[in-house]
Amino acid sequence: MDLSKRKLVKIIILSSLFIVSKFNFLLAASKKMINPNLSKKQKDIMFNEGTERAFTSSLLNENRKGTYHCANCGNLLFNSTAKFNSGTGWPSFTEAVPGAFKTKIDYSFGMKRIEYHCANCGVHHGHVFADGPSKTGKRFCNNGLCLIFKPSN
Repeated sequence: MDLSKRKLVKIIILSSLFIVSKFNFLLAASKKMINPNLSKKQKDIMFNEGTERAFTSSLLNENRKGTYHCANCGNLLFNSTAKFNSGTGWPSFTEAVPGAFKTKIDYSFGMKRIEYHCANCGVHHGHVFADGPSKTGKRFCNNGLCLIFKPSN
């Protein structure tokens, strides 16, 4: 490859890296940090679209009646009646409270998935799949660290 073609390839690569990093910055900037007490792992999951390790959530075996809220802003997301054991290692729900989430297509890991974010503060919570057990057919697979459980009185 001659020198001019190498320079052109280098410019294209550097330009694309700039565009991707700028997009990631804009995506992160659209999320609002409300809870200053979030752990490092919670921040990674919510603001960098990370994932907690399977079978580590303290909410995985939570079976009391109550509600689940966004750990960042407190927005109501799920009722305990929608929770079920999916066997996947993450808290799973058949349906969310109407208007609780906004979604986007996620092509990471070489597959197409639906990612959902808190409609109030914009932070990442998990992915929704079309293999749920109820009539909705949905399985909201949520990172437990992104949730706060509030038991009913």
